[in-house]
Amino acid sequence: MSILCGLPLLECVYCIGCARWAWKRCLHTAGHDSETWGIATAEEFEPVPRLCRYILAVYEDDLRCPLWEPPGGYGINPDWLILKRTYDDTHRRAPPYLLYLDHDHADIVLAIRGLNLANQKDYVVLLDNKLGQRKFDGGYVHNGLLKAAGVVLDAEHEILKKLLEEYPNYSLTFTGHSLGSGVAALLTMLVVQNRHKLGDIDRKRVRCYSIAPARCMSLNLAVRYADIINSVVLQDDFLPRTATPLEDIFKSVFCLPCLLCLRCVKDTFTSEERKIKDPRRLYAPGRLYHIVERKPFRCGRFPPVVRTGVPVDGRFEHIVLSCNATSDHAIIWIEREAKRALELMLEEDPIMEIPVKQKMERQETLAKEHGEEYAAALQRAVKLAVPHAVLPSQYGTFQDSSDGEVSGGELSRRVMVGGSWDELIESLFEKDESGHMVFKRPHSSIV
Repeated sequence: MSILCGLPLLECVYCIGCARWAWKRCLHTAGHDSETWGIATAEEFEPVPRLCRYILAVYEDDLRCPLWEPPGGYGINPDWLILKRTYDDTHRRAPPYLLYLDHDHADIVLAIRGLNLANQKDYVVLLDNKLGQRKFDGGYVHNGLLKAAGVVLDAEHEILKKLLEEYPNYSLTFTGHSLGSGVAALLTMLVVQNRHKLGDIDRKRVRCYSIAPARCMSLNLAVRYADIINSVVLQDDFLPRTATPLEDIFKSVFCLPCLLCLRCVKDTFTSEERKIKDPRRLYAPGRLYHIVERKPFRCGRFPPVVRTGVPVDGRFEHIVLSCNATSDHAIIWIEREAKRALELMLEEDPIMEIPVKQKMERQETLAKEHGEEYAAALQRAVKLAVPHAVLPSQYGTFQDSSDGEVSGGELSRRVMVGGSWDELIESLFEKDESGHMVFKRPHSSIV
C-alpha cells in the first residue's frame, strides 16, 4: 500500500484506524445494545413464543401430519386454519404465509415464513432496493419488501375484512421471521394507511411482531409505529444490525478484502449523529425486545432476560463479532429461548393465578407505561433532529404544506423544542375587521 500511495504516513493512519475499529468491535457485546432498557413483563411478551410456533407451522405441508413440529407442537388447531398460501399462490412475489383464526386468544393471525435459501425469487425481493428509492408516509422503506406486502394485502384484504366484521372483538396480528418480518412490518403500515380496505378497522386492533427483523424503514417511521409494531431480537443476531445494503454484499464476493477495509474505515470515522441525520438509512421497526442469554467472557448460555425499549439513538447500530451471530437468527432458537424466558417470567410473577380484575389493572398500567415511553421516544427523535420526525399535535393530524408555510406538525415540533405558544396561537387565530380573534380559514396544511 505504501508503494501505491507513495506516502507511508497514510498506511500508518489506516492501520491505526483499523486497530481502533477492531478494538471497539471486540469489546462491543450484544448486551451493550440494550443495557439501559427496561425489563419486559410476562403480559407483553406472552405472544412471542406462540407466534414463533405459528411461523414454524408455515413450513409444514400438512398440519394434520406435521413432520418438523417443535417440542409441545405448534399449538394450532387445524380446523381453525383459514388458508395457507405457497409460492405458487403468490407467484413467488411474496413468501408463503398462513391465516389462522386463534379463538383461544381472540386473535386473527397472519404468519409469514422467512427467507428460502433455495428460492431465487426471495433474493430478488431483498435486492429490489436502493438507498432512498422508496418513500412512504413521510419516510423511507425497503422497496422490495413493500411490494411483497402489497401483494399480500391485495390478495387477502377481502377475507381479512370479513373476519374482522364477524369477530369485532378480535385483534389482527401480523408476524414474520427474517424476510417475512420485513413484509409483516410494512404490511402493518399498509393496513394502517388503508384501513378502509378492512372496514375502517381501529388502529388499536392492529399489531405486528417482527421476529429477527430486517432493517426495513427509516428511523422516524420506526419510532412513530412503535405503538403497534414490535421487533424481537435474540442476543447477537446479525440481521437487525446489518446496515450494509445487501446488493453491496453480493457484489463484494469477488473483492471481500477491499470491502472489509472500506467498511473498517467507514465505521471508524462515521459519527452516530451523521447516521441519525441520514433520512434514507433503514432500521429495525417499532418497539424492540432483546433476549439476552450470554455474557461477555463467560461460556455457555444463562437464563434469558428480555429487555425492551423504544430507542432512538443506539438502535442496533453495530454488528457484534460473535460465532453465534448467524445461529441466533434461526427461528427455532428464537422460539426456544423466548419460551424459556417466558417460563422464567411466569415463575417470578405468576400472572395466570391473579384475579381477572387485578390482571386488567396491570394491563392498563402496562399500556400507560408503553404510551409514556412511546411519547418520550417521539420527543427524543425531535430533539435529535431526526429527519421528518414530528410530534402529533393535540389539535389533530397535521401535514407539511407544499407552499412553504409552516404546518401544524412542524409548528408543534418547534414549540416542543423551545418555541413559544404565541407562535402556535398566531397560526390558528387571526384578527377580523373589528379586532376580535377568530379562527383562520381552513388551510390545505390542516387535514
